[in-house]
Amino acid sequence: MRTPEPRSDGDLLRAVAERDRAALRELYDRHAPWLRARLRRRCGDEGTVEEVLQDTFLAVWRKPEAYAGSGDVPAWLWGIGIRRLLAAVRPRRPLPLRLLVDPPAPSAEDVVLLGVEHGDLAAAVNGLSPELRAVVRAVALDGLTSREAARLLGVPAGTVRTRMARARAQLQEALT
Repeated sequence: MRTPEPRSDGDLLRAVAERDRAALRELYDRHAPWLRARLRRRCGDEGTVEEVLQDTFLAVWRKPEAYAGSGDVPAWLWGIGIRRLLAAVRPRRPLPLRLLVDPPAPSAEDVVLLGVEHGDLAAAVNGLSPELRAVVRAVALDGLTSREAARLLGVPAGTVRTRMARARAQLQEALT
């Protein structure tokens, strides 16, 4: 008797959207090891890494439909994980009283992220080659330095800077 083919990441996310806990477990078992290893390279605190890892998959459980279907699921998971890690390690300062009274306007980062996910920028980014798109996501969206992005992508830092410059030029042309 043949063993069934493993489900694709997309199939697992669709099952998670239907509240299938076994699908989430399978997604976790498949991706948690490499995600944990990458997070450890950026943060030496094991407790923080584990908390971020759990928060990442909790975010997947809460909103699996956030995956737009374009790009690789591991890249999407990494985006969630790195943003959670940055939020966990950034120092938290008390909010000024005026911010507690008046809700703040959306930050420039929020506006850009909405554009990346839903606007003209999304189409422009998706029109880039996979190599340029990976660099844009690592540097512009994940907030990594060119050296960190180089380690993540397995290319020299100079290549990251060159690809980022090419991506900027192509994005500027696509958006004008």
